[in-house]
Amino acid sequence: MKMIVAEGLSYYKEEIIFTLKKFHNEGILIGDENRNIVKYFYLNGAVLNFKLFRQRNILKRHASKFYRKSKARLSFENAQLLISKNFQTPKPVAYIERYNFIGLASCFYISEQIDNSTVFTDILDDKSFVDREKIIRQYASLMYNLHNNGIEFVDNSSGNFVIKKIKNDYQIYIVDLDKINFHDNIEADKRLKNLSKLTNDREIITILASEYSTLSEISEDYCLKKLSEASDKKLMKNKKY
Repeated sequence: MKMIVAEGLSYYKEEIIFTLKKFHNEGILIGDENRNIVKYFYLNGAVLNFKLFRQRNILKRHASKFYRKSKARLSFENAQLLISKNFQTPKPVAYIERYNFIGLASCFYISEQIDNSTVFTDILDDKSFVDREKIIRQYASLMYNLHNNGIEFVDNSSGNFVIKKIKNDYQIYIVDLDKINFHDNIEADKRLKNLSKLTNDREIITILASEYSTLSEISEDYCLKKLSEASDKKLMKNKKY
């Protein structure tokens, strides 16, 4: 087993190892268990989020042992990079990789759990949510800043953002970090295609186009056109399957 703990957090190590032994039988489950398993545990005066990435593909398991980084390691390293650039994501604590004769058997990413928060999906679905449009515009600003830093958040779906209210403002935390691409520069159409992954809702798309246009100086009509086209294309693709 390989275990890497973030600098200054080595005091969590023994409790993390102990928690792994009871992971499947204890803890508070977040979401379902169809793909990966996410739970949080109370330990050492903190609440930590444990994400177990399931490994099914034999070729990928072999590659993750010898040729490529595991999803847990990518999540850990990407979190550190985002924080270094002043983006919000749960504080990375550790990642763990377990191997067998085939390759990577399983891996865990461990981070701090964000309490008193709301998944962005719930806000988008609730049109009566206080400050809903403000949060959508703040999300568009976050995406603009990511793009300006050459960061393409590939899994840009509403379930991968957690919103926490702090006094009269909101912080948006990015989660599920194993799929991020880095570029020297991201051109306008690629930016808008990435932004369009959030939703097919026309009202939300209109707000996104308005805010992104203001920040980027790309015309609002062009933003709306490209967001709508990409959203429609994705919708048609999903209907085929």
